[in-house]
Amino acid sequence: MTTGDPFLEAAEGLQPGTGRLTPDELATLFLFESLDAAQLDWLSVRGTTESRPTGQAVYREGEEATCFFVLLSGTLTMRRQVEGTDVEISRTGQRGVYCGATQAFMPTEERPRYLNSAFAVTDCTFWVIDADEYGAEIRTWFPMAMHMLEGLTIGMRSSQLIVGQRERLLSLGRLSAGLTHELNNPAAAAVRATAALRERVSRMRRKLAHLASGKVDPEALIALTELQESAVEQMVKAEKLSPMAVNDAEDALSDWLDDHHVAGGWDLAPTLVAAGVSTDLLDEIAETVPAELLPDGIHWVAYALDTEQLMAEIEDSTTRISTLVGAAKQYSQMDRANAQDIDVTDGLISTLVMLGHKIKEAGLTVVKELDPDLPLIPAHPAELNQVWTNLIDNAVQAMPDGGTLTVRTGQEQDCVLVEIGDTGAGVPEHLQARIFEPFFTTKAVGEGTGLGLDISYRVVAQRHGGDLRLVSVPGNTRFQVRLPLVEPDGSTAPEISSR
Repeated sequence: MTTGDPFLEAAEGLQPGTGRLTPDELATLFLFESLDAAQLDWLSVRGTTESRPTGQAVYREGEEATCFFVLLSGTLTMRRQVEGTDVEISRTGQRGVYCGATQAFMPTEERPRYLNSAFAVTDCTFWVIDADEYGAEIRTWFPMAMHMLEGLTIGMRSSQLIVGQRERLLSLGRLSAGLTHELNNPAAAAVRATAALRERVSRMRRKLAHLASGKVDPEALIALTELQESAVEQMVKAEKLSPMAVNDAEDALSDWLDDHHVAGGWDLAPTLVAAGVSTDLLDEIAETVPAELLPDGIHWVAYALDTEQLMAEIEDSTTRISTLVGAAKQYSQMDRANAQDIDVTDGLISTLVMLGHKIKEAGLTVVKELDPDLPLIPAHPAELNQVWTNLIDNAVQAMPDGGTLTVRTGQEQDCVLVEIGDTGAGVPEHLQARIFEPFFTTKAVGEGTGLGLDISYRVVAQRHGGDLRLVSVPGNTRFQVRLPLVEPDGSTAPEISSR
């Protein structure tokens, strides 16, 4: 079976080497042009040429980096997985470009893995050498080592820019989807409540017309209206009952309504109980209106209570919408200057609102320990909101089976301290020193770019003169952000490229 995309259909195995390059041929490649005869002889003996047909994978991201490739002919593309999507970071047909195990010369405890995937756009020929043997040798070859370092730096910078842009778009998409979902719920509730309110008001008008038709004494009608107002006031103060108490109260009201021949008692009882109405109030209504108009009187009071409940639901829903829009505005900082004195609490709260849907889906408990007396600090609020997003998102992903997300703020000497904590499995000690490296991630291929913490560190350290640290043991992982109370020197430096 094929996928339909030739770049995703890698053939099984690799085509065998078809030959070797002579030292003179190797010297025509810019990577090797400064090497001496002995070094070229060494490479000539150990490297072979291999071919890849159009569409075949040269290597795949996340696999062990076993080979170093130099392009001799053809065109190749290099791609990275960003949130399950293939993103092309480079396409070239330049003879001599290299890829694959580009970090082979850097000693590590574990074998490095390919940082990206490479596919043959056209039929390609490569010069290939074993990464372990090659890496150990070239650490002593100064001109070539400089080439490698330069290429690695430029390539990583380019990848950071492209992948970072895609990551920001995907992050914006996820936030927008979550915000849309959060807005849809109260909006739908307001629409439903408005439709029900229109029906209740119509019924209430009809009942009022019937009561005011002359069969009810004017003073009794005034007294009924006063009872209605009293019921509305009592509804606001009504205590929330337990499910068992609600059932008992509804049964009692249903029995009273049935005894007094009020039709639909089972339908009225829940509304009356929710409003805190007791049989005592029903007795007062029964004493106020003639027996033949008692059903109309009780329905009229019930409609008034139902109307108040629906209006309260509409108010709650529209307030929720207003709060979400305000949080989105605060989060994006669309109406603020780029740098100003800010309260970091505002950004943290708006970020929690923006990620609220994701937090609820994960079944997390959120604990907020926010210092109410936190001083203002000079900062770029939109950039800090991106830091909070990255750290909170990491914490959520660290607790796939639920847990507690803690957001804490406080003042520590001449800094504001922000802690984002989770109760997940933690970061292994041997990996903690690497988590801020670009493209380093402990997630599966395609599930993370390895740029979130790198970007966060550069925003905190380079843009704000602060510090970002990790403290982690199983069940207690905390990212600590320290931001100075005064603007540091150099804070007006150009914005980082991956912001």
